[in-house]
Amino acid sequence: MILNKNKQKQKLIIFVLILLSPDIIRYSSLHTNKDKYNNLIKVAFYCDKIKYGGVERVVALLINFLSNENNFSLYLITNKGLLEGEYIIPNNTKRIFLYDNRRNLIRAIRIHKIDILIYNTYVRKEIKKLNKLKNTKIIYYNHSSFLYWIYNKIYNFEKSIYYIYRNCNYVISLIPLENDYLFKQWGINSIFMDNPTTFNYDLITPSDLSQKIIIMVGRAEDPIKRYDIGIKAMSNIIKEIPESEMKIISESNVKYQNLINSLFLEKKVKFIGFQKNIDVYLKNASLHILPSLSEAYPMILGETKIFGIPSILCGLDYLALAKEGTIIIYDDNPDTIAKEAIHILKDDEFRKKLGNAARKSMERHKNNLVVKKWVKLLLAVYKGNIETFRQLQNSDLYNHLSQEDAENILFNQLGLLKKRIPQLSKITLEQLKSYSLN
Repeated sequence: MILNKNKQKQKLIIFVLILLSPDIIRYSSLHTNKDKYNNLIKVAFYCDKIKYGGVERVVALLINFLSNENNFSLYLITNKGLLEGEYIIPNNTKRIFLYDNRRNLIRAIRIHKIDILIYNTYVRKEIKKLNKLKNTKIIYYNHSSFLYWIYNKIYNFEKSIYYIYRNCNYVISLIPLENDYLFKQWGINSIFMDNPTTFNYDLITPSDLSQKIIIMVGRAEDPIKRYDIGIKAMSNIIKEIPESEMKIISESNVKYQNLINSLFLEKKVKFIGFQKNIDVYLKNASLHILPSLSEAYPMILGETKIFGIPSILCGLDYLALAKEGTIIIYDDNPDTIAKEAIHILKDDEFRKKLGNAARKSMERHKNNLVVKKWVKLLLAVYKGNIETFRQLQNSDLYNHLSQEDAENILFNQLGLLKKRIPQLSKITLEQLKSYSLN
């Protein structure tokens, strides 16, 4: 009788605990079974979700590629639970859901004894806490650029994410200007990495560039993308090339759709909607326009290059893939874009020359090279092999940026900042280099 009463009390306690802390039941299913990969390095990727976005696509690709390696047991930690339309990841990837309760991140890391966490967001307080972990090494994957933060009104170093990065052992940079030049001045220990691409270079047949199809790709609701510039350029392009058309691979946007209607471009500019697989649009395109205010490593630039498609960029000369097969303009005038687009679409020889250069440039950025470097990075971090990490930092997989080239790029970006942000019209090059704009 006493035994039964004790059992009833235990059940009641468990029931109350579940009511008070719903996360207990959410975690229970994630660590009841002993990990059969105990001898492998436990590598976890952390991001908000795993659908609809460049960062999410990069994470999904890396998990898929690394799942073919023999050294790692892979985890994916997300703030959101399972969502419809997620990017596909291997079934043996262990999922951990925080359900918008970020404070459980460190708890999850400890419960699952994660060896390496690859952190894909920018919460300063969270980073400070993660840096205090003793048994888990953190790689901070910086998917942004310092110019992005400036355009979002973070005007000095102390308030930026980079101030926190100074105290981080491992930071991944996607931008040579930052990795090779700025970060060294700012005291940030970083390594340059390429992002993987969706397509296998050797299995892709390039576009024949015969159709006058222009594409813009990315989330239209992000104001950084500035699709209005490309849409306005179409007004002039169709005057010279009536058969040309523009496809925007994104969910529709009311503001942009109203602009299209006001310019009577309904038959020439169309939103395709969000697409997981965009190869059907790339294989017939002849030109890619990237009018973004800032980028870090836009996947679409690498993907269009793999298909041999020329690109027009608005001032994005600091990107790792900015050269070869691209035209860079240093103003935000739709007429300038239209002029370059007309030249490319009308001149078959010039268009093919740009397309060939674009595709050839991607031989140095093939996925197998990216994955090989990732494996070396993870093993070096896990073993604490500083010498291997330094060798990777000085890798010859890409040409490191010279000081002269860095200064030229910064001078170009200084001019654009002055035009785009009136309150920064008097900043100097030294202020920009030191990230001290006010």
